[in-house]
Amino acid sequence: MTATPNIVELKPRITVIGVGGGGGNAVNNMIAQNLEGAEFIVANTDAQALAMSKASRLIQLGVNA
Repeated sequence: MTATPNIVELKPRITVIGVGGGGGNAVNNMIAQNLEGAEFIVANTDAQALAMSKASRLIQLGVNA
């Protein structure tokens, strides 16, 4: 007898990282288009631009420079 293998469906893990003003705008557009299945991260030196981001994770660059 042969054992039936356990089949596990693997889903891709997609992370979109937008850097700077253009990257932040691109991420906001993707979120506005209801792109699903991806995690969104935005990194920027501009705190005001980060505050306007719709991304779930924000990284402020250059804080301790």
